[in-house]
Amino acid sequence: MSARVARPVWQRPMLIAAGGSLIALAIGLAASPKSVMQGWLIAFVFVSGIPIGSLVLLLIHRLTGGRWGTALAPILIPAAAMLPLLALVFLPLAFGLSAPYRWASDTSTLRPAVAHAYLNQPAFLLRTAIALVGWSVLAVAVVRERCTELMAGLGLVFHAVVISLVAVDWILSIDSRFSSSAFAAAIAIQQLLSALALAAIAGPEARQSGAIADLAGLIMATLLGTVYLGLMSFIVIWYGNLPDKAAWYVLRGRDGWQWLIAAAVVIGALVPLGLLLKQSVRQSGGALRLVGGLILLGVFLHVTWLIAPAFGNGAIVAALIAMVALIGLGLGLCGRVVVRLRGGAHAE
Repeated sequence: MSARVARPVWQRPMLIAAGGSLIALAIGLAASPKSVMQGWLIAFVFVSGIPIGSLVLLLIHRLTGGRWGTALAPILIPAAAMLPLLALVFLPLAFGLSAPYRWASDTSTLRPAVAHAYLNQPAFLLRTAIALVGWSVLAVAVVRERCTELMAGLGLVFHAVVISLVAVDWILSIDSRFSSSAFAAAIAIQQLLSALALAAIAGPEARQSGAIADLAGLIMATLLGTVYLGLMSFIVIWYGNLPDKAAWYVLRGRDGWQWLIAAAVVIGALVPLGLLLKQSVRQSGGALRLVGGLILLGVFLHVTWLIAPAFGNGAIVAALIAMVALIGLGLGLCGRVVVRLRGGAHAE
């Protein structure tokens, strides 16, 4: 009986969010289709980090074991189960690559060898398809409990390869003049951080002793890793007197974008780290929910800072409409999975 009562309470706001997102998307498409596709990319990169990070954490736990994975599995498994839907979410971008990626319609900014062998539409779509299909197969195996230790190990190797490709494709290729050897690793750790932040918001399994403290420790480790790689990349490029690469940071350090990254650092890193230094916070599920929410907001702002400046300020309004649309739809889909999971838990 309790499960039947709780289900409508969770479903109603999720359905409202999904309906409002569709309306916002329709308005954005009517106003500026190109800007919508640009905003769609921003939201896709942000939202996709949660299921991808969840899958990687589950694969790691399949190899290493530990109470942290057992406690977080009820949250990570339904999140990873959303991976096959990412292919559908990516379809609008597949048919409109020229909106966020200038090289898709004008290869004059690329070296001919690069355009011919790597950065062209067929190769880009092929790499993305391989990544999404591979992640989806691994997610299905994990969800159905058919993932062996060998498969988990090979899956992590596969992930290490494809994330080094798609992180460059999805984000850095917007400005093909910039490159960073540490960028893919930073994105991979940020995806783990996003998944752990979602787990903190949903709450770990209370019956597992020490689960909250374990989750707090994992969040602190991945948060420090994300901040370290981002900061070190900036320091090496800026103080290494690399003008071509420094120009990428210059673009994101003016026209108000500097305040966006400052907000991302304060909201998504400094404040959560300050809170996690307190033992009372690391042992409180409620406090961790606050930390998780702040981190996800910080990740969203960081992803926006990485991508949006390349599109110019004129596209901000329509891009925000598209971001609200996709994030709302993602919340609606994930919410239904969580409702189903909790309904099953109550039934037991």
